[in-house]
Amino acid sequence: MIKPVGVSENKTMTKVFWNVIKLSPVVVAATFLVASPAFADEANQQVTPVSSLSQEANSMGQVTSVSQFSDVQPTDWAFQALQSLVERYGCIAGYPNGTFRGNRAMTRYEFAAGLNACLDRVNELIATATADLVKKEDLATLQRLQEEFSAELATLRGRVDALEARTAELEANQFSTTTKLVGEAIFNLSQAFGDTRALPSGSTATRTNLDSNTVFSDRVRLSLNTSFTGTDLLQTRLQARNTAQFDGGSTSLTSPRPNITGTNMTRLGFDGDGNNAVSVDNLNYAFNLTSKVRVKIDANNGKLYDNTYTFNPDFSSSGKGSISRYGRFSPIYRQGAGGSGLTVSVNPKGTFGATLAYLVPTGGNNPVSGQGIFNGDNTLFGELAFKPSSALNVGLSYARSYTGGTIGLFQSTGSRLANSPFGAGVRTDSNHYGIQVSVKPSDKLTLGGWAGYSTADAKTGAVRDADFFYWAASLGVQDFGKEGNVLGLIFGQPPKVTGGRGITRESGTSYHLEALYKMQMSDNILITPGLLVIFNPENNNSNSTEYVGTLRTTFSF
Repeated sequence: MIKPVGVSENKTMTKVFWNVIKLSPVVVAATFLVASPAFADEANQQVTPVSSLSQEANSMGQVTSVSQFSDVQPTDWAFQALQSLVERYGCIAGYPNGTFRGNRAMTRYEFAAGLNACLDRVNELIATATADLVKKEDLATLQRLQEEFSAELATLRGRVDALEARTAELEANQFSTTTKLVGEAIFNLSQAFGDTRALPSGSTATRTNLDSNTVFSDRVRLSLNTSFTGTDLLQTRLQARNTAQFDGGSTSLTSPRPNITGTNMTRLGFDGDGNNAVSVDNLNYAFNLTSKVRVKIDANNGKLYDNTYTFNPDFSSSGKGSISRYGRFSPIYRQGAGGSGLTVSVNPKGTFGATLAYLVPTGGNNPVSGQGIFNGDNTLFGELAFKPSSALNVGLSYARSYTGGTIGLFQSTGSRLANSPFGAGVRTDSNHYGIQVSVKPSDKLTLGGWAGYSTADAKTGAVRDADFFYWAASLGVQDFGKEGNVLGLIFGQPPKVTGGRGITRESGTSYHLEALYKMQMSDNILITPGLLVIFNPENNNSNSTEYVGTLRTTFSF
């Protein structure tokens, strides 16, 4: 049995090793026949836990003749030395398939096993007074080998000492044994273009010019990912950002942002004001209930798109995917975003999987009437996923949402009328149905898309209802121009009111066109130039086309 050698024992083992070399040339020969030159390379690697010792190393068996090794020939440079150690001293082991593998790189555990076997044999010879088996000629030969490999021994000793020093430094300065720090920083240069600011369908307001300047903004996220068992994850994410929304939007600044474009169809996928104030953006805990059931509890800012697969792998990330808000994934995954809740994923890595979630976007921590976990805004979500291979993924989704009229039905994707068909402050029930598909016909090409249909009913005031429809298709070309780069195209129709009672009808149809090119400058730096084009913004054919150009640089660490 091989005795585990801990990191703290390395120094002692090294001292014993050098003392044995001085006293026993036999051990020197065994050491180099088993270990050189592979051990010198292995010693420069990180110390491996004993649990990772290979099955192959454990299965080596003692041999009594060098002829038992099928891969050892009399012409090999070390044949005579190996023959002597096997047949005279009996301290060399082989593999079950009858090989010695003299040119194979070796682990430190294998070295320890070979060294131990030779030490035991030397002790046995001394104890039985049969040391005459070690001839004077052998000792002279071994002494010559020791002198010949003196440079390699010195190099090995230096590498082991350096490894011990680095290991000690890491142990002394590590942040945590259970927590890993993950960061992402976005620097963004962007500008909106167009003739006039968009107006909603049916609006009689005076048109104004779309006046916009080039802006430079940022978003920084730091995640503390903690695992207590190896399969669970506690995420605490901090965020600071100052990327303004081109549609104005809500803001914590003392001076509200102007509505530049008149439509949230021009929103970027990573925007949001905040004057770079740091906040706890995400707080959640996920664990495996069984081998095929994973549970995630969101305490703050829970989102379906963080908790389930969105079937849009090239574009779903806000920092490394689509440049637009709508282009990242289907709006059905934005239902219930922003609060607390529970998500259960069944067989998420299998061919067939399912996701069930209950999210409370606002008021989950408020005990007053009409708030809380069950009496306030809430979303119930369910999805069936069919993923037979990486070449085909299909998802069928359903979400039922209840809102108090303070949250857009589609979380600021689509027209303003689609997000608030009954006006502000009207309690609304809505049902959302979606299908998502991802197809990968080759390693270089990914096709994706989604389509969704929604209905909504006003629960206060007059009897009113509305129907909505949206869709999109995406294309991702990997290694375009250079290995690691991705060319992306997205085209679709953002959410639109297609029918209903007692509501304003939209006269036109908006179309979303997006082109981007992700350039992988290094493992940690990604530069993405992109252009977003909105035809007939706000589903109003009278509105002029609007454009958003952006240059996003993402640093990850």
